[in-house]
Amino acid sequence: MIGDFLRKIPVFESMSDADIDRICSIVEETDLAAGEVLFEEGSAGDRAYIIREGELEVLKVSCGREVLLAVRGPGEVIGEMSLLEETPRMATVRARTDTRLVVIGLPQFNQLLESQPSTMRALLETVLARWRENYASLRQSEKMAQLGTLVAGVAHELNNPLAAAQRGAELLEETMARLSQSYSALYAPGISAEHVALLHDLAQRILERIHSAPRLDTLTRSDREAEIEAWLEARGVPDAWEYALTFVDLGYDTAELSALADQFPQESLPAVIRWYCTISASHSLLNQIQQSTERMSTIVRALKSYSYLDQAPVQNVDIHEGLDNTLTILHHKLRSAGIEVRREYDLTLPRIDAYGSELNQVWTNLIDNAADALAGQGVITIRTRRESGWIIVEIEDNGPGIPEHIQPRIFEPFFTTKPPGKGTGLGLDISYKIIVVQHRGDIRVFSEPGKTCFQVWLPLDLPGASTAGTD
Repeated sequence: MIGDFLRKIPVFESMSDADIDRICSIVEETDLAAGEVLFEEGSAGDRAYIIREGELEVLKVSCGREVLLAVRGPGEVIGEMSLLEETPRMATVRARTDTRLVVIGLPQFNQLLESQPSTMRALLETVLARWRENYASLRQSEKMAQLGTLVAGVAHELNNPLAAAQRGAELLEETMARLSQSYSALYAPGISAEHVALLHDLAQRILERIHSAPRLDTLTRSDREAEIEAWLEARGVPDAWEYALTFVDLGYDTAELSALADQFPQESLPAVIRWYCTISASHSLLNQIQQSTERMSTIVRALKSYSYLDQAPVQNVDIHEGLDNTLTILHHKLRSAGIEVRREYDLTLPRIDAYGSELNQVWTNLIDNAADALAGQGVITIRTRRESGWIIVEIEDNGPGIPEHIQPRIFEPFFTTKPPGKGTGLGLDISYKIIVVQHRGDIRVFSEPGKTCFQVWLPLDLPGASTAGTD
């Protein structure tokens, strides 16, 4: 019965009855229950399988999630790629239903290929079709995973200034209520027109004092706060500790406060102090809100520039702007990992015609890989320079390095040094195609323990480039 089954499979259909009978004598059969794993990604490939009954699903873990690459059914061969390439399994295979398999061991598989050229050709066609199918699925998955990572990072970056702006707005509402009360208390003692003019002048100069106040070390600041608090208490000012903090922030000392107090009636001093500190608090909160919204605006501009929204495929780009936008997008990951980034830019570099969004994808892949290599601490150095008709971008890390024997393979599709589930092995392959195929450039790697450097060579003049829609 196995013979009748094998004759219906393209790999075996050209074989003689004698060859089929010989294969039937050396193969085995095995059964899998639904949900049972046939083999794991990364395991040794020592057998190929032919599905006789049931269905298998081919899965690959990418960025923490399972990607379904294919569902294989009766008559299909599975596991042959690892045997042909003598490499670990590229994916996990699990039974979707109860399944029966015909098992071919490595010695029998090699014997089959040597004795049947037609089988080799059929297998080669199968492998190529599978490779293209897997590449397309995983490349799309890689893009979506990268997009998800970027969106999460941007959301986190936006969350901090957004929370600060919201908190500032809430406090400002409370401060404005206190300011209204301080005005009522201020005018109760009967402030003269001359004093009103003086108060107006003080309010006008608060921003100047906020920005020009000297930075004090912890000990000096603590001493000054204590001195001002004692000065305020001696003059009957309530909540002296709170106002002392504000006056130190504004750069006051007791001598300057005494000069200020001499310009107002003694009985109105507490009201003046309260009003003045409330005005200062409102300016500080407005400044906080402004800085927060500016930070959000910066992130949004970087994201728009990173993706080159509403622009032609080829743009006239500033390499440094693309690198900086990428660093802004990845800021959360780099900061949380404790990684220092150093920029050594040649600021005389000209703008070039390039596929801006794709270039930013390359910078993202290289910087992200460098961050992963550093595993939580280290330095990433980004250099740019010009050499003849080329712009050269170097992304270097001081991590453990890439072993010499695998360096020639790092741009191969599906090749990765990361453990199963941590990488698809497509990031550098995609980067290679963007630089070499799209931009007619080059990408090189130099690595030793303590130093790994990726060099990207981009032509100053992109062949056949036609830009439009740049801003």
